[in-house]
Amino acid sequence: MSITAEKKAKVIKKYATGKEDTGSPEVQVAILTNRIEELSQHMQVHKKDFHSRRGLLAMVAKRRKLLDYLKSKDEDRYQKLIKSLGIRR
Repeated sequence: MSITAEKKAKVIKKYATGKEDTGSPEVQVAILTNRIEELSQHMQVHKKDFHSRRGLLAMVAKRRKLLDYLKSKDEDRYQKLIKSLGIRR
């Protein structure tokens, strides 16, 4: 249910703000979004997997907090990120 190293490296490269950036809010949100999408597909098939559901809800909450932080710091970066990831808000 976690993403592969190649897929993660591709996401980091796409959303990084600097050359060796792996911790910016954009990168963290993009990785979480990727994991959330994969886990959502898992939950479509395994509806009674409540342990994974709890993890999914925790990831969504963490992504929400990171997005709120980014919005408070820089509105333009926030808008650009949610548009590129296709997150509705």
